[in-house]
Amino acid sequence: MEVLQLAHTFDPAVRYFLNGRIWLRLHTPFPDETIDAHIASDHIQIIPGIQSTKTVVGQAHHFCNRCENDTPSRFTTFICAKCNGPCTYCRHCLKMGRISSCTELIVWNGELPSYPNIHPLAWQGTLTPRQQQASEELLDSTTKRIPHLIHAVCGAGKTEILFEPIHQLLLEGKRVCIAAPRVDVILELEPRLRAAFPQTAIEALYGGAVTTTVAPQLILATTHQLYRFRHAFDVIFVDEADAFPYTADETLRRAVRKAAKPGAPIHVVTATPSDKLLADVKRTGKITMISQRYHGQPLPVPRYDTLWNYAKHIQKGKLPKKLMTWTMDRLERQQPFLIFFHTIALMEEAEPLFQQLDARIRSVHAAHPERKEAVQALRHQTIPGLLTTTILERGITIPNVQVAVVGAEQLLFTKGALIQIGGRVGRSAQFPAGDFVLFHQGITYAMDDAKNAIIQHNKGGVRT
Repeated sequence: MEVLQLAHTFDPAVRYFLNGRIWLRLHTPFPDETIDAHIASDHIQIIPGIQSTKTVVGQAHHFCNRCENDTPSRFTTFICAKCNGPCTYCRHCLKMGRISSCTELIVWNGELPSYPNIHPLAWQGTLTPRQQQASEELLDSTTKRIPHLIHAVCGAGKTEILFEPIHQLLLEGKRVCIAAPRVDVILELEPRLRAAFPQTAIEALYGGAVTTTVAPQLILATTHQLYRFRHAFDVIFVDEADAFPYTADETLRRAVRKAAKPGAPIHVVTATPSDKLLADVKRTGKITMISQRYHGQPLPVPRYDTLWNYAKHIQKGKLPKKLMTWTMDRLERQQPFLIFFHTIALMEEAEPLFQQLDARIRSVHAAHPERKEAVQALRHQTIPGLLTTTILERGITIPNVQVAVVGAEQLLFTKGALIQIGGRVGRSAQFPAGDFVLFHQGITYAMDDAKNAIIQHNKGGVRT
């Protein structure tokens, strides 16, 4: 590239790709000579992967410049063949490519790009009055650069509420990110956002996604992917911010703050905010509450049904009678279904027993290599139902889906998890109701709290 021989020139594609990113030099989708030329012209800055200092007592203190991990137990020091000396790497973000002391990270150091301000909004739907009010309040908070929480029940049409605020940001040439802890949420959002903004450069980032060199103005990303960004976005919307692992990992929350430009608002959208999240937003921003689904029908209230010794029955190669009857009823009615289990082991033991009822029934979990395909198969009605862990408690919309929880008394099924699981039922205006059954060996506080919260929403809302 002859233009790169001059110090003041650069490749626009490189600038658009690296703008706001912290990237492994070895993994850039550009030729080495292109990157080298940009480094020589000072358009790209190199920063070390791990910064190491000595504490006052002489101990080593390490800091990962990508994920900002500084927990001593999450670093390992080894003899490195590359730098011929002791080298330290970060185990916290290891799955995204190893970052060590001799790793070179690159960031854009030149003139910042501008983004288009022509973005048609193709969505032709109509918001309910409550949705419209929430959208306007969210836009107002965005203008004032204060955080905003959309606390809306499952199926309230939260994504559609975001369309107008996102549209206004794009028209101003701003860069926007929608982040979520679960990849299933991103996979659900991507086609809807692409349809709503057909002429906007959009990129979806998650584990396994192919890196491109497009210039995305709207990015959908799992929160883990935001380790790779710094001061990139004018606004970040965090969808399902109460989901694991986001709530349990401070570095993920730090990654979101790091990815936002200084002073940029970080908004949150969820049906089940924690008490801490509610308190934090009340202190610094604004909360909008929506207690009714967009179609106006009530949330399905869970029903309880005992299922004694279900694990022993399954381990002995026999489905409990009530569970078998429930599943056969769904098959006869041709209703898609989700059956939630609290452990992968029990679910996989049960899978062949369900396949005796219908060979197409499958199971999925977080590490399942064909999870995405299985969900699509259920959505397209090529399989009748899925056995699943809580990985599908959110981020999935299947018309007319029926839901059962096996072992609802287990600690894994918290109040929030049960509300989210029940939120899969009745989301479609064509099928606004459905069965939501909690099979159990004893009623827990979490079960009652979830049921009472749903009933309270149906009466007009809970106080925030």
